[in-house]
Amino acid sequence: MSDVSPSHIKTNVLSGLTVALALVPEAIAFALVAHVSPLTGLYAAVLVSFITSAFGGRPGMISGAAGALAVVMVALVVRHGAQYLFAAIVLMGVLQMLFAAARLGKFIRMVPHPVMLGFVNGLAIVIFVAQFEHFKTGGGWMAGPQLWTMLGLVALTMAIIYVTPRLTKAVPATLVGILAVALLAHVMGIETKTVGDLGSIAGGLPAFRVPDVPFDLQTLKIVFPYSLVLAGVGLIETLLTLTLIDEITDTRGQPNRESLAQGVANVVTGFFGGMGGCAMIGQSMINVGNGARGRLSGICASLFLLSFILFGASVIERIPLAALIGVMFVVCEKTFEWGTFRLFGKVPRADALVIVLVAGVTLVFNLATAVLVGVVVSALVFAWQHAKQIRVATAQDAHGWKVYELEGTLFFASVAGFQALFTPKDDPQDVVVEFRSARVADHSAIQAIDGLAERYRALGKRLHLRHLSPDCRALLERAKDMIEVNLPEDPRYRVADDKLD
Repeated sequence: MSDVSPSHIKTNVLSGLTVALALVPEAIAFALVAHVSPLTGLYAAVLVSFITSAFGGRPGMISGAAGALAVVMVALVVRHGAQYLFAAIVLMGVLQMLFAAARLGKFIRMVPHPVMLGFVNGLAIVIFVAQFEHFKTGGGWMAGPQLWTMLGLVALTMAIIYVTPRLTKAVPATLVGILAVALLAHVMGIETKTVGDLGSIAGGLPAFRVPDVPFDLQTLKIVFPYSLVLAGVGLIETLLTLTLIDEITDTRGQPNRESLAQGVANVVTGFFGGMGGCAMIGQSMINVGNGARGRLSGICASLFLLSFILFGASVIERIPLAALIGVMFVVCEKTFEWGTFRLFGKVPRADALVIVLVAGVTLVFNLATAVLVGVVVSALVFAWQHAKQIRVATAQDAHGWKVYELEGTLFFASVAGFQALFTPKDDPQDVVVEFRSARVADHSAIQAIDGLAERYRALGKRLHLRHLSPDCRALLERAKDMIEVNLPEDPRYRVADDKLD
């Protein structure tokens, strides 16, 4: 299908309208979390969505003011004011651009699949739980007819979204659900909470202004820690969402290009009074679920959102929140990997633990912490599993020497097992350690070999080390005189050690 076909244009434009409607309450809510005005969140959604959709590396992905960033911003705004937030957003964007210039985006491909599953499930739960804030009024939970009306409209919206695709796919089901419930509430005069209850979205065009802060070292000391955390959280959420959409659409995004676009977008939004942003998995799933795969949908979403601010505030503010909550509940249901439950008992327990751990930490703390914890735990599990794979076979050669044939990787996690493989007191006068099927990976391994040599030397026995790489020979100290060099047969691999850098 051509990117300029009428069908493609219609799909992306209508999906953009749906996404714009879904962005409104999210942008307002996250702005209030960050203690800034609703327009600060809306301007961020407009600018970040437009720039990343037009120039980013993942067509179809939607970016805007995100809750993961809002919870980081609130402390800075409370202590120093909104102007310092805008300065921090500009610096955040610069850091993201440097990340892209260093071409570090490729490392997101190294995030293990269990971490990805935990990220998706955790974020789906976070989005689901966040909707319950809308069921509060006057500082307490809704009750009585008000609550039942809200729940009824939410259920009706969800039912329409699920049924519509069976009747027609000409219009996005989410858009049909929003418009149908909004029209029903208006015609029947149903009293329920609306978008306008969160705050007014009426405003003008965002204006360029340099953040009103002193340009000195003290300001940098204040904003830099926040900018660094915001840049990290934004990139992690963006690149993981990019990877998720890659899997859903069976295409391949460009992490470094997306990181650069995110950086540019945040620099721009910081100068135009926006709170900054990153990829939004909920809105991205709405967009992709509607069949939108191009840049046009995100560009349209930002333009529709801007038109709401400039011309359509009075109409948009009358949309029942229940309709938008229903949309987000459907997004949660479709985002959550229900197949995860079938994996339990079929995948290694360590992988199952990582999935649950990442989802739990995402819910309790934040996304960046969850992903870091998941990667660290996965790395430790990997190290532990490989530590158990250092094996040895013993034999006696023609000279009567005992030969230890090593197999596996010798590194920091396996050195204890390596040392336990040898019995210096019981061994003959000459002992051979054969490294033909083993690999020495780091400085801990080198130290272990040196330590083994010292044990045999203390007993007056001769140790012969065969088939070590040139790096190993250069790094060994106490065992240098025990190495037997065979240049044609010795392996040539690198050892991770600062002494050789």
